[in-house]
Amino acid sequence: MSILTAARTARAAPSPTFLEFVGIIAFMMALGSMSIDNLLPAFGPIAVDYALPSVNEAQLILTVYMIGFATMQLFYGPISDVIGRRPTLMIGLVVFAVGTVVAIFAPSFTILLIARAVQGMGAAATRILSVAIVRDRFHGREMARVMSITMMIFIVVPVIAPSVGGFFLLFGTWHLIFVSMLVLVAMLAIWFWRRMPETLHPEYRKPFSFARVGAGMKRCVSERVTLGYATGMALMYGSLMGYLGSAPQIFETEVYGLGSLFPLVFGVIAALMGVASFVNSKLVRRLGMRRLSHVGVCGFIVFAAAMVVVALVFHGKPPLLLFALTLAGCQFLFSLTMPNFNTMAMEPLGDIAGTASSVIGAYTTLVGALIGMLISQSFNGTVLPMAIGYLAIGIGGVAVTLWTEKGRLFRPHNPDPLPGR
Repeated sequence: MSILTAARTARAAPSPTFLEFVGIIAFMMALGSMSIDNLLPAFGPIAVDYALPSVNEAQLILTVYMIGFATMQLFYGPISDVIGRRPTLMIGLVVFAVGTVVAIFAPSFTILLIARAVQGMGAAATRILSVAIVRDRFHGREMARVMSITMMIFIVVPVIAPSVGGFFLLFGTWHLIFVSMLVLVAMLAIWFWRRMPETLHPEYRKPFSFARVGAGMKRCVSERVTLGYATGMALMYGSLMGYLGSAPQIFETEVYGLGSLFPLVFGVIAALMGVASFVNSKLVRRLGMRRLSHVGVCGFIVFAAAMVVVALVFHGKPPLLLFALTLAGCQFLFSLTMPNFNTMAMEPLGDIAGTASSVIGAYTTLVGALIGMLISQSFNGTVLPMAIGYLAIGIGGVAVTLWTEKGRLFRPHNPDPLPGR
């Protein structure tokens, strides 16, 4: 039986329950996001093992992973629109597993970097296919509800990933972290293949052609709602990347010197982000995606402005509690905004969900990573660069939202009547 025949047969299989469906999608999100930061505690040991001149060179482990992760997002979506979601995800998981095995036995740091790039290329499938599969099954406020739960995983897991990596280092070398990734990818592959039917609607399956893929990508950037809310997502994602890049220097070392208490503060803020995503999943069906996300992005400006004020008043080093409150407010509102922006960006493109997910994912990842790098590289021993960056992101987010909605905020729209829903 061919892969395509197996995929079509799987579509007729009983669908998982709602909770199991969310669990599978969350697992997909978790694998990709966990692999980003779980090696952070291993930078020192890796630098020693490969005799690197500086621990800073170990940061390339993240850089090459993100390059592979961002670029391959453009490919998995169009492929999945042709052959289906199931075989496409399996291809990505095999690529990830190959990169992981190579990393475990890497004889040199160069080979390790190549392995990490391959890992990122494989993990991109989990990011793209999770969004496409959710769009296949849901739309409108129900999709926003599911995306709130899964986006919570995508946001929170990178924050706790360093602690997970540190846990494995207690029992062995950094190679054990890669072994844990191999176990996770095997578990996901088995669970997904046994329980998730093919979700690509038969009427949306089309033969491959560069012209069709190009037309789909053009449609993504020419659709006002998609382009606007994807840009809003990219800006907000930039705030998360800036936070992840700046937090160790702000909390752990240079500004507040929390040392071993750093993971506690990090974890509390991550928990608030998770709470916000949970709140969004409960309220979105009643209040709508636009009301919640517009409140979120407008409120983000208020808290970011407060962060700038307290930073200026205290010469860049405000009391920890005061700074943490303004930052936590921003992160809470971030989590009210992101999943709804993602849903609304995907909403008009259900018939090309794979391609749309690829374009949106690559765009938001690349732009967000660039913005995050600008924020973190601007660190000057105070919290002021991050505060100013947050305020600029909030203002840009509101401006883009106004453009997208033609000057109208907080007005709910009727869900789109796409066929097959």
